[in-house]
Amino acid sequence: MPRRILQGVVTSDKNDQTVTVLVERRFMHPLLKKTIRKSKKYRAHDPENRFKTGDVVRIRECAPKSKTKRWEVITAAAE
Repeated sequence: MPRRILQGVVTSDKNDQTVTVLVERRFMHPLLKKTIRKSKKYRAHDPENRFKTGDVVRIRECAPKSKTKRWEVITAAAE
């Protein structure tokens, strides 16, 4: 099964080797035909503590690293 790759903004880098990434998705409401924004936070593994709050990053699904971490940071995303 392919690993999902998402793009989002780092909202927290307080923990060691972990960043919190806010991923926003937009979709059209099926009945109202209005664009809706939904967001979700993912905790991702950042082994070198390279990324800081405000960075746009790409994260990839991986095997569980801890109780809450199932994602790892690939690279900083070019906007």
